[in-house]
Parts: sequence; C-alpha cells; structure tokens
Amino acid sequence: MKPRLLVSAVALVATSLAVGIAAATSESSSSAQAAPSAARAAVQFPAVKLPSGFRIEKVVGGLTFPTAVSWDDAGRLYVVEAGGQFLEEPAPARILRVQGGRASEVLRLSTKGVADSVAGMAWYKGAFYLTGRDPRDRTGAVYRATLDGNVTRLMTGFLDSQSEHQLNDIRPGPDGRIYFVSGPAANSGVVGIDLGPFIERSPKLHTTSCKDIVLTGQNFETPDFRTPNPTDTTLTGAYVPFGTATRPGQRIRGTRTCGGAIFSFDPNRPAASLSRYAFGFRNIIGLTWNTRGELFAGVNSYDVRGSRPVNDDMEATYRIRQGAWYGEPDYSAGLLPVTLPKFDSPDSTQAPVLVGKRKLAGKRKLGFLINHRASGLRPPDRSLVVGVHEIGSSPSQLDVAPASWGPGLAGQLFVAEWGDLAPGTSPLRNNVPGYRVSLVTPGTGGKAVPFVRNVKLGPASAQGAKGRGIERPYSVRFGPDGAMYIVDYGIARVNFGRLRKGQVPYEFPPRSGAVWKVTPVGQRG
Repeated sequence: MKPRLLVSAVALVATSLAVGIAAATSESSSSAQAAPSAARAAVQFPAVKLPSGFRIEKVVGGLTFPTAVSWDDAGRLYVVEAGGQFLEEPAPARILRVQGGRASEVLRLSTKGVADSVAGMAWYKGAFYLTGRDPRDRTGAVYRATLDGNVTRLMTGFLDSQSEHQLNDIRPGPDGRIYFVSGPAANSGVVGIDLGPFIERSPKLHTTSCKDIVLTGQNFETPDFRTPNPTDTTLTGAYVPFGTATRPGQRIRGTRTCGGAIFSFDPNRPAASLSRYAFGFRNIIGLTWNTRGELFAGVNSYDVRGSRPVNDDMEATYRIRQGAWYGEPDYSAGLLPVTLPKFDSPDSTQAPVLVGKRKLAGKRKLGFLINHRASGLRPPDRSLVVGVHEIGSSPSQLDVAPASWGPGLAGQLFVAEWGDLAPGTSPLRNNVPGYRVSLVTPGTGGKAVPFVRNVKLGPASAQGAKGRGIERPYSVRFGPDGAMYIVDYGIARVNFGRLRKGQVPYEFPPRSGAVWKVTPVGQRG
C-alpha cells in the first residue's frame, strides 16, 4: 500500500475501526435526510429492538462518519463528522448544527488546521473542544473552536497518533478541567508490518511510554517491507521504531505526551497545565462521570494482528482510578497477564521472538515486554473492571443515564458498541459482536446487557434494512432534554476485493451515518 491510500483511523477500535473514506462532500443541509416524527418512529424502524416502554426516532440521517454530539448554551444540537481519506478527495472534518431533522455545516475544520480524524467533541463555556491530528506531522492534537469560525490548536505532539490509534474522546470534568484520551500506537507495544502504511509516512512511529520503564529485550522477526527483496527480515522490539532491536535491561524514557493514557488540562492555560490522570490502556474510546464524580471509560482490547498478536477474551468498561496503571501491553482487557495460555494465538499468526541473538525455542507464546519490578509497576487491580463486553464489540463512547430515566436505570452506564471488522483484524472470530448500545451496572463487574440493537444481530445494512436500523453506534450522550442520543457512524464493512486495487480491505460508504434519539414512552422529547 502507498501513502496516498492510507486509512486515517478514528479509533481503529479493537477491531481496527478505520475512519474516513469516500469522495469529498461539499453539501451542507442537502446532505442530511429529514427525520420522521416521533409518532411514526415505531412504524418507521421495526428493525430496531428496544426494551418495553421506550421509543426511537431518527434525528438526522445522511451523515458521513459522525463521531460525537454536543449542545451549546442555548440547547442547540451539534454533530461532528470525523473527516478522513481513502480516496484523493477526502470527506471533510466539520461541525454541523442539527435543526428540524436536517444538519447544516457551521464550521469546516479541515480548512482550519484540523486533520482527520475528529473523534471527540464537547462544548464548554462558549466553545467546542475537539481532538484530531496536526496536519503538519500527523501527531495528535487538541483544539478549541468557536462558532464565529476561530480554531485554536491548544496542544500537539502526541506521537502515537501517527498510527492507527489516535486521540479519542474529550469531556469537561466535574472539576472544571478538560479530559481527553490518547490511544497507543500498535496493537500490543510492537510496531509491525500491519502498520506498514503508517510507517511509510512516519518512519519514527512507535509506542510511547508514560513513565520510565525497563524492557525484557524481546524482539520480533518479521519481513522487512522497506526493502525490495521479499526475503529480507528485520527485528523490532517494544517501544521503538520498526526495524529497531532492543536488549534486556534497556531503559525507555517516559514522555509527557504518551499513548494509552487519560490526560486533563485547565482550559485557561491548556499546554502548561497538561497532566496525566491514568495510563496503561490498550485503547480508550470514551469517558464519562457519574453524579458522585467517579470516572468511567470504554476500552478496546487487543487484536490478533501484527508482530505480537494477543487473543484477548473480552473488552471492558473500567472505573478509572487516578494514577493507576492498567497493564498495557502486558495485561489483558480483563487485567490478567497475557502470558496465560488462553491469550495465545496459533503459531502461524506469530512472529519468531529473539532475545539478543537467541531465538526462543518451542511453541511460541506471549512473554512480558516490560520488566515490571525494575520499572516500578505492580499488576493492575482487577476490581477496576466494571463491565465485560464481548470480544470484538468495540466499546466506544459512553454516558450515564439521568434521574429522569427512573430508579431502575438512572446512574447506569450506557455504552456504544461499534462492532468488529473481522476477519481483517482477527482470523479467529466468526461471531457478530457489537452493533448495539449496551447497559452496564457499575460495581457488579458483570456482562454488558443489550439495550438498543437490531432484531437480528449485526448492522442493519447487512440484513436488508439500510437506514432503517442501527448500523455502528459510536457514541451515546444524554441531552439536556433527558433523551439518549446515539451517534451512528454508518456503514463499515470488509471488502477483500479492494486489495487487488492496492487499497485497504475496508469500505465506508459516505452519507450512511445518523443520530438517533431514544426516550421513555411518556417523556416529552
């Protein structure tokens, strides 16, 4: 693949959610479909399955890669389209105002120094706060944007965002600080040939650490795509660029703008006040707080891909403890050591591992990349897992139900599950995870329960109900009216026929996204 065919990911969620494709769109209100009235909702969307006592309506359709919604001080609804490219004329990143069932562009971010993909948006004290990439070097960046068209880059330089994972959700916290999350480069700490297009564009790309760590010196032998000889191989270690070997005891310096972490900053002095809140996450997509000020996050687990595939057994919603390390890349989504046999994948999917010049013999199995004791790291606390999601479901942005949802649901977590892109991201799965909004009860550590989904498992477009059912939920937010708003990213599917054209094997038709609204029957919307 050549750089011009790169996919710019919104999250490459645990299933490699690749955002951004399609031809350029210059439409504004004409691109969005008018939504039916609430009274007609039950008739219009029979493909959707809801709990008794709830109704669903489509607020707006015809969106291209929507990822987040927010409301201004006047209660007006906005949606952000992530932008991105597979083609030479990419869809733009932009903010749209939603009124009367239509969406009209109010700010085109792509022309204001914001590169795809915009995965997070929040309104706070008269301005939008956004996450994206810096067009100068594709590192992660945070922006402030006002409705008069002024866009300010608040901070940049998050190196991991040059990869398939980037900066994701951004939310104002109860303490008046702005919180956001940074995804880690690579699947599990080692940059492999699965990131070839990203490496071609950013040769120094590597996973970064949030603190000084000591390595075990494991190196992974893979084909070297950088040379014309197909038999050439190279060794790559953890936390270093592709083709760089490491040694036992090697120290990796921590960086202030690391991957796999939650950060916060004072909006009055953003860069100077940047502070790391917690770290060691595989890839957090969403953040939210409950009324007691407890922070929760939806996290995507490892894929069976790259030089160090991990056959994880679940995805998770976490309670976030300030200062805690959550184990990436040596612990699973369930916070168990990946050295347990159940996390192994077939030898055919794994690269040979060497320490120094010694090749580890016998059956290939996962080993730790970090010397935890020498690095001052203790095993993560498993009680921080508050929700268990099916592997490949891709928990994304989430929110807490308000008091108006009654004693049985108020305070509960609702999590958007985007779904997977198997077999492209895992040849070992054949189920249909995600494509729904699930309910998680904090404190139980139990299995997520479907709340909004299609009658048949999977996306609506795969069952003859395109536009008439749930496709790929990316975000859940409760609005000022107490209703649940679901940001539906739209159609994303695997198409291996694209490989013959030198393109990535995924396709994302434009104008297939939507915003849905779910309300209890009898509640005024």
